Amino acid sequence: MSDTIDVAYVAELARLELTPDEHRLFQQQLELIVRYVDKIGELDVSGIEPTMHGQAVVNVFREDVVLPSCDRERVLGNAPERNGYEFRLPKIVEDA
Repeated sequence: MSDTIDVAYVAELARLELTPDEHRLFQQQLELIVRYVDKIGELDVSGIEPTMHGQAVVNVFREDVVLPSCDRERVLGNAPERNGYEFRLPKIVEDA
């Protein structure tokens, strides 16, 4: 893998205007990152099982429990306007 990244091209794709100082700084930083990734690529991982997560994934969600809620008529009673069992809201999208 090449250690050279065309920062000007990447900045153009991202629609960023870089000063010459920023260009030099980002060029150095990106080259360090690429070298680090190359270094990681040198590791022998042939005996390591691929994983999606570094730790065991467990479900932390609670069980669904039906609980009493507000009465529908009481809630809809707060609406300035309603359409049956729905709130009527002002139109906010033009030409819809």
